[in-house]
Amino acid sequence: MFTGIVEELGEIARVEPLSDAARLTVRGPLVTSDARHGDSIAVNGVCLTVVEVSGDEFTVDVVHETLKRSSLGRAEAGRQVNLERAMPANGRFGGHVMQGHVDGTATFLSRDPDGLTHFAFPAPLGRYIVEKGSIAVDGVSLTVAGVAKEEFSIALIPTTLELTTLGRTEPGDVVNIEVDVLAKYVEKLAAVHLPGTGVDNGKGKEDA
Repeated sequence: MFTGIVEELGEIARVEPLSDAARLTVRGPLVTSDARHGDSIAVNGVCLTVVEVSGDEFTVDVVHETLKRSSLGRAEAGRQVNLERAMPANGRFGGHVMQGHVDGTATFLSRDPDGLTHFAFPAPLGRYIVEKGSIAVDGVSLTVAGVAKEEFSIALIPTTLELTTLGRTEPGDVVNIEVDVLAKYVEKLAAVHLPGTGVDNGKGKEDA
């Protein structure tokens, strides 16, 4: 589990295409300081399993489903990424409950001088995005400032702009989003009592 408090701004060192997958090597001195084979590290909000650690770099394998559903399908050497280690049982809970299972991608639209930042999101995710609710954008725990049609806005403080990739986004850039998992569970449980909602109450989809 993660909380969306980015620990470090890392960098993709290498990308190796595999059959229906990719192997990424990521540079991050802080998160690799105690990383071991099998540990979980969120890379731009995507929970990935460490397969190798060498110096200040760690390597992960990214399967086809994750490449398709997240922005990691566009990963390239030199790109900066947000990094967070899995939360320890005795850790401080600073953001909100995050699984690192990306629901889809959004597109950065604009940011005003006050930090109010706008994104366009896929229509099917709209029912989970509510004003003053939680959302993860590229692994950063944020509060939704407003929702209009297929756009949402968040207010970014200077620290977030400086210490995460969100301060470096340009119009048209793709970011990962993970909606509040609690909303999805509530919907699942309520669906049987709300006929005609169109919610699938059977086998769930596989997330990234």
